[in-house]
Amino acid sequence: MSIALSVVLHGALAGALIFGWWTYHQKTQAVTPTLAIEATVVDSKSVKGATTPVPQPPAPTPPPPPAPPPPQPQPPPPVEDTGPPEPTPEELAQRAQKEKEQQEAKEKAEQEAQQKADELAAEQKRQAEEQKRQAQEKAEAERKAKEEAQKKAAEAKAAAQKKLEDDKRKAQEAQQLAQSEADLKRSLAAEEHANAVRSSGALASWEAQLKARIERAWLRPPSARAGIVCELDVTQVPGGEVTNVKLGSCNGDQAVRDSIVAAVYRASPLPPPPDPSLFERELQITFSPTD
Repeated sequence: MSIALSVVLHGALAGALIFGWWTYHQKTQAVTPTLAIEATVVDSKSVKGATTPVPQPPAPTPPPPPAPPPPQPQPPPPVEDTGPPEPTPEELAQRAQKEKEQQEAKEKAEQEAQQKADELAAEQKRQAEEQKRQAQEKAEAERKAKEEAQKKAAEAKAAAQKKLEDDKRKAQEAQQLAQSEADLKRSLAAEEHANAVRSSGALASWEAQLKARIERAWLRPPSARAGIVCELDVTQVPGGEVTNVKLGSCNGDQAVRDSIVAAVYRASPLPPPPDPSLFERELQITFSPTD
């Protein structure tokens, strides 16, 4: 602003100087020139031998010379560009003061702009950190919710599995209990029936059939003597097939023992009992052949 004002002032001053010079030059050229007539005045009395002058008619006045044409205006000579005048100390001081103020204002504006930029950057950073924190909290909450849901689902699944297993176990226990009760009832009923059959003499009859079957299959060795009594433990399967024979106390020699064991195997399959309730896998038979 101060530089522009200084240029305007210098331009006005230069224009005033040029205008004054041009006006003075025009006034100088406008003066009309006059004709110079040289003459000498002589007294007639001083001239010797002069006679009385005869009056002469006056000489005609010559016409005035024509007026010169008005001078043409000449363009002002070019003004030498000497540059703006040197500023005064006051102007220098004012200019320095203005430049200082402008510099201070510029620095202040730059500081304010930098401060605003820093504040904006800080605010953007704070917002970014806040968004990041919120995103982390949201992710953590979602993770916890997912873990909680998975935990609850696992607990519900475990509870359902446990209930299913408990129900299955209870059903099995109930079934086993019912089966046990049924088996117990059947066993009691079979035992009662077997006791009734035994008391009826059917067991004694079947045992007699077994002894007779083994005795018929026995091949009496030469060393056998009268009064042989041997205890036999016989294992059979349903159908009467003999699977094992053990000889207990026996008063016969080894040949007799061997012949009796062989006789039991030859008697297989043993005759079935008259009533199925009398069937037993383990039989204890006393072998005492008649003489």
